[in-house]
Amino acid sequence: MASSRHSFRFGLSEILLIVFMLFSGIMLAFHSGGFVVNFQSLGFTLLSSVQKGVSAVAGGVGDTFNAIHELARLREENRELTERLKNYEILQRNNTDIRKENERLKEQLDFSLTFQEKNYPAEIIGRNPDSLYSAFTINKGTKHGIRKNMPVLAVQGGIVGLVGKVVTVGSLTSLVMPIYDSKCSVSARIQNTRDIGLVSGNGSADSPLSMSYIKKRVLHELQLGDLIVTSGEGGNYIGDIPIGSISDIKVLDYDSSLSIKVTPVIDFSRIEMVIVSDRMEVNPALTGPVK
Repeated sequence: MASSRHSFRFGLSEILLIVFMLFSGIMLAFHSGGFVVNFQSLGFTLLSSVQKGVSAVAGGVGDTFNAIHELARLREENRELTERLKNYEILQRNNTDIRKENERLKEQLDFSLTFQEKNYPAEIIGRNPDSLYSAFTINKGTKHGIRKNMPVLAVQGGIVGLVGKVVTVGSLTSLVMPIYDSKCSVSARIQNTRDIGLVSGNGSADSPLSMSYIKKRVLHELQLGDLIVTSGEGGNYIGDIPIGSISDIKVLDYDSSLSIKVTPVIDFSRIEMVIVSDRMEVNPALTGPVK
């Protein structure tokens, strides 16, 4: 057993031989470039992996910044387009308003040129619908030729209608009392039958006017929708100017006259321009140039 254990022991010469063989193998590998190639391959692999990771991270960060920049650009473009659209809509509304204003002015001008009496177009510049005395202010006064009690007309949708009369005159402005004022009374005529009555206001532009002093005997001759016009009597109003149309007729037992409601032809909630008529003078546009 002792000799068997001795056969497995290495001597100094064997160890040196093994070391020499390993050293020779290593030197041969270095000399042939095998280790260099392996190290280069390993280094290239490691470096490539690192570069690929860095490139992926850098690409992701770059894409994120590009996306943020693109989003900001799109938001700015959207804001600019929204602003342009708003400006376009405002421009369209302004053009529509201007076109409607021109149509109203042309309508007034066409009427004022063909009207028999001299007249003064004016604009309503103030009103107080809550006032018991429901007058409104126009931008014409004595310096423009306006006098007290002049009739005031308006044109809406090609229809001429009575608005009221001038009750107070200043140098540059005047006060107009509308026909719906409770203090206003107008001598009027039923156009169809030519019967004369009196049209009075009820204090509100939303309420119909009242016509009185029409005898019951003409009831069968009247119809809803019949036109009521000025009679021209009394010295204040021109004759045959439309006031409104009959909207209701009632027979009262205790009264010899009919109770008639009249809806004005003028929508006072939409009125902006009026025409003040001077029945004492002829329209110069109809007389032609003075020779």
